[in-house]
Amino acid sequence: MEYLWIIPVAILVLILIFANLKIVPQTWEYVVERLGKYRTTWGAGLHLKAPFIDKITKKMTVKEQVLDTPPQPVITKDNVTMQIDTVVYYHIFDAKLFAYGAVDPILALANLTATTLRNIIGELSLDETLTSRDTINSKLTITLDEATDRWGIKVTRVELKNIMPPAEIRASMEKEMKAERDRRQTVLEAEGHRQAVITRAQGDKQAMVLEAEGERDARIARAEGEAKALLLAREAEANGLKALKEAGADEAVLELKRYEALIKISEGRASKIILPTDAVNIVKRNVVFSETTGLGDVTEAAPEEAKPKKADPCCD
Repeated sequence: MEYLWIIPVAILVLILIFANLKIVPQTWEYVVERLGKYRTTWGAGLHLKAPFIDKITKKMTVKEQVLDTPPQPVITKDNVTMQIDTVVYYHIFDAKLFAYGAVDPILALANLTATTLRNIIGELSLDETLTSRDTINSKLTITLDEATDRWGIKVTRVELKNIMPPAEIRASMEKEMKAERDRRQTVLEAEGHRQAVITRAQGDKQAMVLEAEGERDARIARAEGEAKALLLAREAEANGLKALKEAGADEAVLELKRYEALIKISEGRASKIILPTDAVNIVKRNVVFSETTGLGDVTEAAPEEAKPKKADPCCD
């Protein structure tokens, strides 16, 4: 019976052990203090805390987080006041620095973002601010990342969410944009008209060139055809004369054949044929021979007219 007190003590010890067992989830870190002083940082897993003397003072996630700051009034280099809000992407890389580096690191990051943004925009004009988002984002990221290292915060990216110029500036910008669009439309219409005129002129030029080339090719084809026809006629004439010569025809016949060939060639055209003197003499001799002998004369003699009978005085 004297050992019965051990049982409740064991139960109490087990209760204390289980009560001080802590499971840290993935992507979370716990800052543990012992008697008010930093002791350690727990990562993901199972941990045992000393009862009554250890205390978990800070729980934080190491995942990337987003800080959406409200619109801040900033003044540009040319004294234009506009509203700009930013989005800061960050994560905690050192839980101890985050817990002890600043009273409220997130609030400090938001205020630092606003002041840094004012400094950067103050060096730019309105037009540069509207067209230099990437430059502003890069400068903000570098400046905030360097300043927040002692707080255990890593700034990975900063983006300008909205840039809102004053109403009168926006109205002027809209008018300027409309004028620019009208100018572009006019330029495009003029360019289209110019291209259409050029294209039409080029088409007419090509049509004229093709028509001239077609007419030239037709003339060449006709000339080649006439030359070939003339060549064939001359070849036929030469072949005929050669055949006559081989057959033993005399010179007069050959001259007549040449004369007939020239007549055939000149048919249908206003051609002038010049005959040599020998050919003329031969033709004359042939004509005289035909008239003398009557050979070759195919013209029928005209019938003789009936003579009227004289009156017979004795019988009338």
